[in-house]
Amino acid sequence: MDIFDIIGPVMIGPSSSHTAGAVRLGNIARNILSEEPKKARIILFNSFARTGRGHGTDKAVIAGLLGFSPDDERIKTAFDEAEKRGLVYQLLIENIDESLHPNTVTFELEGTTKKTRVTGCSIGGGRVKITAIDGFDVELSGEYPTIITVHKDRPGIVACVTAHLAQEGINIARMRVSRKKKGEEALMVIETDEKLPGTIKEVLENIKEIHRVITFSE
Repeated sequence: MDIFDIIGPVMIGPSSSHTAGAVRLGNIARNILSEEPKKARIILFNSFARTGRGHGTDKAVIAGLLGFSPDDERIKTAFDEAEKRGLVYQLLIENIDESLHPNTVTFELEGTTKKTRVTGCSIGGGRVKITAIDGFDVELSGEYPTIITVHKDRPGIVACVTAHLAQEGINIARMRVSRKKKGEEALMVIETDEKLPGTIKEVLENIKEIHRVITFSE
């Protein structure tokens, strides 16, 4: 823990977990969709559902989907901003599931050409953790440059991706591979220490059996 963990993030209040964290979760879900969201179904769980409205969580998740940062003054008017952008959204705030982290949200997003379902939680001090993407269990902090691949579960694909990163001098900070069934589709999340080169997405997309590549950094 450093001094920034103690004093918390620069943000529009009132809460680092219910407001700043909620914005960051919306930001990451937007990045995973990889395009401007047009429709959003947002499900708030537990503490987010019970006290989120008073803490501005409902506005914060919308602000994150619009690409606003946690210190953006427009968070307070996120509903109006969403209407201007043409974002059609539904907020469900009555769901309780004690098996989940108290500050959990699920985003079901549609863009012009893509869809995604992302679940994550705000773990305090503005920090967050993404726990599921499109039915795959993941662990993603959003604190590092990130690569997500959807690929066929075949030997050698992970090694091929990591070899390309090594050639670029990119060190892997965290990596997790998840699959629903052996030999079928798998999802890999790689968080790196170094900034990702602009060409890496195209390079990885050319690897046989990789169906989709998402890259982003907050």
